[in-house]
Amino acid sequence: MTVFHCAKCGTELTPDLRELPAVPDACVRDRDRDRTTGLAPSTVPRGTYAIDPDPWGAPFVRPDPRPDRRPATPPTGRALLMPPHMTGMVSAGPRNSVIVHPQDAPALRPADSPGVHHGCCGPLGTGGPDMACPCGARVATLAADCMGPHELHLHPLRTYPAAPA
Repeated sequence: MTVFHCAKCGTELTPDLRELPAVPDACVRDRDRDRTTGLAPSTVPRGTYAIDPDPWGAPFVRPDPRPDRRPATPPTGRALLMPPHMTGMVSAGPRNSVIVHPQDAPALRPADSPGVHHGCCGPLGTGGPDMACPCGARVATLAADCMGPHELHLHPLRTYPAAPA
């Protein structure tokens, strides 16, 4: 079991979480069946986390045109919906972000207005760290629009894991 903390102040950000062996497959067809939120189910179940080995989130760059340098296509259901001015861009963000269920980090609060990085139902996950620790440090990025994944990425340098006390 692991608890994640803010690297700036040490605040506990999650309860005890169990690591999954890999990031689960997500499917956009599996939207909330009762239509109350329209969100896809969270990529990881409550009480668990997964390490995403691929680059994720901001910054975004134009893909390298050389065939041997193209990034892998994100799994179906985990590709981010991009704001119009970012269409075709790919993530150059950090590797090894920690994906948790958004409800497993109750202390985090939105850092500011997401502006163009907000879809019709929630944040796109394209604007960089947009969730803050109570100390004000931006430590995570939420993706929660109806057209993309529903997951919270803890930044790998702004948070740290520890065994529960």
